[in-house]
Amino acid sequence: MHIGFIGLGRMGHGMAANLVNAGHTVTVYNRTAAKAEALARQGARVAHSVAEVCDGDVVITMLADDAAVEEIVFGEQGILASLAPGATHISSSTISVDLSRRLTAAHGGAEQHYVAAPVFGRPEAAAAAKLFVIAGGEPQRLQALAPVFDTIGQRTFVVSDQQHAANLVKLTGNFLIASVIESLGEVIALVGKAGLDRQQYVDILTSTLFNAPAYQTYGGLIAREEYKPAGFAATLGLKDVRLALAAADELAVPLPIASLLRDRFLTLLANGGGHLDWSAIATVAGRDAGLPFKGSDHSS
Repeated sequence: MHIGFIGLGRMGHGMAANLVNAGHTVTVYNRTAAKAEALARQGARVAHSVAEVCDGDVVITMLADDAAVEEIVFGEQGILASLAPGATHISSSTISVDLSRRLTAAHGGAEQHYVAAPVFGRPEAAAAAKLFVIAGGEPQRLQALAPVFDTIGQRTFVVSDQQHAANLVKLTGNFLIASVIESLGEVIALVGKAGLDRQQYVDILTSTLFNAPAYQTYGGLIAREEYKPAGFAATLGLKDVRLALAAADELAVPLPIASLLRDRFLTLLANGGGHLDWSAIATVAGRDAGLPFKGSDHSS
């Protein structure tokens, strides 16, 4: 398959590399061209414009937020203007439900296909092709794209023929992860202030009650205070909580914990921690408990 790929951050780079390694013809584009050099050595073709990367069957975007996706799709010589009729735009970005609806309408009006396929997993999972793909779109289109999803992930969940439903599932998942991080931060602050070994405590939790990746990954990061480099930046965590709140507002569903999480992220960002991994909201609980911060260069 001839695939274009836009967005070569820590997630996108691993996804694009797996597509190249699987034998697809892959053209890549990133605003910072240097990020494409390693992929070029693996066999990817490097495009110098969005239009140039849209000359195949599929173009995948893996971008930071709504604004970045809107610029790439709706901008002059963007995806909407450059993708051929009958070709498909797959958005793997974590975006709002509203933008996903607008993308569906815009691509449909241009006789193009649009599929929402956000993913669960951190950069190491992207590099290992171990992501979980949450897909929404026309059933026939999703079936045709199965080889792409199988290349980047270990399992694909088709949730709806409505594209925006996949984005809602992704946002709720990230909201739940942030909830886990907050609760872990609070209890690790409690046992830490009591003088117990934080890592041993996490090992006990994840060996007994909470043997799940979210608790294992984030419990370990919090216990060790390893917040750099960010696998998922705190600024993006705040963005996703806000998007979950916006979706809930539209449906008149209260999410009181999400409101708390928004404030926790705002506190972290206000204290200069936006560049840290989103698990660093645990430092807010620690600071509330009067504990010193011993991690990266984020000051308490």
